[in-house]
Amino acid sequence: MKCCEPDCESEATVHLTEIVDGQMKKVDLCEKCAEEKGVTDSESFGLADMLLGLGASKELDVAASGGNMICDTCGFSHSDFKKSGRLGCPDCYTTFAEPLESMIKQMHKGTEHVGKFPKALRQARVVTIQREKLQERLATAIKEENYETAAQLRDELKEMEKESVGDSAK
Repeated sequence: MKCCEPDCESEATVHLTEIVDGQMKKVDLCEKCAEEKGVTDSESFGLADMLLGLGASKELDVAASGGNMICDTCGFSHSDFKKSGRLGCPDCYTTFAEPLESMIKQMHKGTEHVGKFPKALRQARVVTIQREKLQERLATAIKEENYETAAQLRDELKEMEKESVGDSAK
């Protein structure tokens, strides 16, 4: 396989793969081009660059250039982050918050974890919500002395209880 650099005809020996938005991008470089880009030099090529794309951590560079960002708690600097791709302590997240947010947005769909529920738990939650709504309607019907509606709602609640007991016995 040939080096992907336009002016190079050498055989590629360094292969990087990046997945962005479900699209896989491959970069194949010869040793000379890899050294020129700093890919083989662990001091200048950071894991953050590799994970976020070779230009993505430049945003962190721009933010850091105004006041060389350093964590007050652990002394971790922007260059330390670029080298290791990790932060030094929990306070680093506050120190590097602004540039990290834009990088996280590039890597993920958002900056807040909304979680996931297993299918069985999701179904149980729906049933619980329906039961709570029926109980509220029942209480309102009793308060308003609408006993026919209250009797219907009571019967619906009993039916739901029978179904949930039958489902759990399976």
